Amino acid sequence: QVQLVESGGGLVQPGGSLRLSCAASGSILSINYVDWYRQAPGKERELVARMPSAGSTNYADSVKGRFTISRDNTKNTLYLQMNSLKPEDTAVYYCNVGVRTSDGYFSNYWGRGTQVTVSS
Repeated sequence: QVQLVESGGGLVQPGGSLRLSCAASGSILSINYVDWYRQAPGKERELVARMPSAGSTNYADSVKGRFTISRDNTKNTLYLQMNSLKPEDTAVYYCNVGVRTSDGYFSNYWGRGTQVTVSS
């Protein structure tokens, strides 16, 4: 019904920047909340940033001031701008969205993830 495709990951040096994208397609009526999560090797998946349909955007303390979540509703695409990257930001990043599909149901969808590696 709904597919999420992430892109923009890669290898970057400490202090560098990357912009992740997550494009949603399928039987989408509307997108409610959009989130970015990450999972580092040997660690649990953690919430990085959340943009609800209304209200304030939230960030993990570890990325505040460095990461920015945004969305383009005309393209059904969300973004994560990551600046001043640190080695501890190395992880697989996943987008997660709440979608109301054209059949009227509301469901949660995950992307497959994109690898971000911060290393010199």
